[in-house]
Amino acid sequence: MVVNPAKQDDLDGLRRTVTETLTAAGWPEPAWYTTSVDDPGQGQARRAIEAGAEVVFVCGGDGTVMSCVGALVGTDVAMAILPAGTGNLLAANLGLSTDLAAGLEVALERGRRRIDVGTCGDQYFTVMAGMGFDAQMLEATSETTKAKVGWPAYVMGAARHLRDRPMRVSIRIDDEPPRRRRARTVLVANVGRLQGGVRLLADAEPDDGYLDVAVLTPRTLQHWLSLGWAVLRRRRRVPRMEVLRGRRVTITSNRAQPRELDGDVIPAGRSLKVSVRPDALWLCVPQPAVEPDLSVDADAVAERGERRVEEAR
Repeated sequence: MVVNPAKQDDLDGLRRTVTETLTAAGWPEPAWYTTSVDDPGQGQARRAIEAGAEVVFVCGGDGTVMSCVGALVGTDVAMAILPAGTGNLLAANLGLSTDLAAGLEVALERGRRRIDVGTCGDQYFTVMAGMGFDAQMLEATSETTKAKVGWPAYVMGAARHLRDRPMRVSIRIDDEPPRRRRARTVLVANVGRLQGGVRLLADAEPDDGYLDVAVLTPRTLQHWLSLGWAVLRRRRRVPRMEVLRGRRVTITSNRAQPRELDGDVIPAGRSLKVSVRPDALWLCVPQPAVEPDLSVDADAVAERGERRVEEAR
């Protein structure tokens, strides 16, 4: 169990519930590792793997998940997510409940799915990488505000940068000729949902071996409103948004731009170079009856998990 203590109000209660639930199901008592500012998860997950773990539970936000992925990629060890952050984007995209009991139940059912991950230098991401407006929004959103109001805090951060000037970018997909655009943001996605459950890229799948690229080019407030309305209405054609797809993506700007990976801001730079690593990560997901069905009833899963917790107690 790799846990971010900053995301927990009752660490002792979490430990008691997890241990009792797993023990009641016949699983061994888990080893516990807490993250720190200096090591937000990768070192702890690596030590768990070296100690012989077959499943690493990750209890934290998107940053904790991303850090642990760095140790789990390319191994046969599965990651079980117990979401405890603001966005919980990977969990939301894969139909994973934020309920603790449901999260434990998913792991105990032994449903597994192998997914792709994105690479950026020596870092990995499971949701998306971005350059421009999206990173500006994240940078402008305080942790205090997120803790108070949740994901709507990002809307407040976004409002501060709606009128910023666009960036001139060159976008190269695989071996295709570069495309030149005046964009507000370029997102390279492994999955399609954003904060608040908003579906930006309808065709993005985490196990198709590709990355989907969204190039957003709004220039006025009216453009932003039209774009946002089309996304919220789940329309296939979204104004001021171009969608591309490939295995390798290089974005180069005329000036240094804010950048982010899975919601964590990384140092600004003039380029963002990412690629997909197919089938790189085992993830615990709801057990399908016949075929994978990510629309599994989260309430039913939560109820079964709660029963296990009660039995353990």
